[in-house]
Amino acid sequence: MKISYSRRLNLLYGLCLVDTGGDASTLDIEQHDPQESATFLACYLTFKAIQQAERSPADERIENFDMLSVYQAFAMLVYAYITLPLGEEDITPDLDEAAVTIAKSLFPELSAEELAEIVESGMHKFQLIGGAEQEHWMTYREDLDKTVVAFVVAGTDESAPFEKDDVIPLFGSLLSMLCEAFSS
Repeated sequence: MKISYSRRLNLLYGLCLVDTGGDASTLDIEQHDPQESATFLACYLTFKAIQQAERSPADERIENFDMLSVYQAFAMLVYAYITLPLGEEDITPDLDEAAVTIAKSLFPELSAEELAEIVESGMHKFQLIGGAEQEHWMTYREDLDKTVVAFVVAGTDESAPFEKDDVIPLFGSLLSMLCEAFSS
């Protein structure tokens, strides 16, 4: 039986929510909205990437506030690649709504003004990366896309040759590369 991509996202959302201590009832893939699942997964993967990269958003908030917008841009890139296949099911993601939800989820302690700044700056970086034609940015986008696909497959296909947790370090490496690019 072939499972639709939206149902895969919902399943992966439930599995990742259980990984974070959520209720096992979240595994009912019929009860989720695939766009909400994608937003959660973008946050989940960004949190995991930040941990893998051994970054500290709390410290960076004080020492390098703009780095928080790099995390926001990374989460938006992940969200974009996660939601891309939903177009085949006539599901159109709302990037603006997702950007706000992601910022509030990643940085719940920030004021509304700080969140607005992060969303605006993060979207600007997201658009720059998305539209860049330099080879290194095209390669970066391809690598991130492949990593997202590998994560979805690993998390939802029992015959995958690896587990979803095996893919997490790749997200950490990709986030580190993005942080380095915007630190220069």
